[in-house]
Amino acid sequence: MSIRHGLLALLERGPSHGYHLRAEFDAATGATWPLNVGQVYSTLDRLERDGLVAQDGPPDADGRIAYRITDVGQAELRGWFASPVSAKGAPRDELAIKLALAVTTPGVDVLRVVQTQRTATMTGLQELTRLKARADDGPGDLAWSLVLDSLVFRSEAEIRWLDHCEARVARAAARRPATPTATATATATATASATAPGAPAPAADAAPGGGRR
Repeated sequence: MSIRHGLLALLERGPSHGYHLRAEFDAATGATWPLNVGQVYSTLDRLERDGLVAQDGPPDADGRIAYRITDVGQAELRGWFASPVSAKGAPRDELAIKLALAVTTPGVDVLRVVQTQRTATMTGLQELTRLKARADDGPGDLAWSLVLDSLVFRSEAEIRWLDHCEARVARAAARRPATPTATATATATATASATAPGAPAPAADAAPGGGRR
């Protein structure tokens, strides 16, 4: 979702100014996508430039300018609602990229990275569950409840994916052969132990006939 379409949807309800639009946006999304007033007004400027909104009269006593959606803006909004969200336009998944880099970066404990993220995600999921339990079923809370549902489902899916990642990393580690460095270290350790002071001397080879060579 782009901020521009969110503002157009809010202006479809009626003219409004930036501060009120920000408050309405927070209420509609459960404050899951924080906006500052600067973002709102810069987006309104671009929408006005593109003919999607227009100023609704002169500034009020506090100097605030109200905006209204235009016919072009309504057509843009209808097109947005009628179109599926493209996965190509989704933001990059930082967690997936982090794990992809972790498995190829020497010295990184990938399982610890997975476990740390899972703990954080489960903590967030518990908080979302508490918020859902406090939410009412009234019409005014439906928008927020739908957003919470989306966040809960995504958190649950992320936890399942992290479990899957942990299992795959563990299997890969179990199949990985010992590195030459590790083998050499083990050999050197065994040799040092055998030649250390007080270690038993190796037995002499027996000569033919039971004698000693």
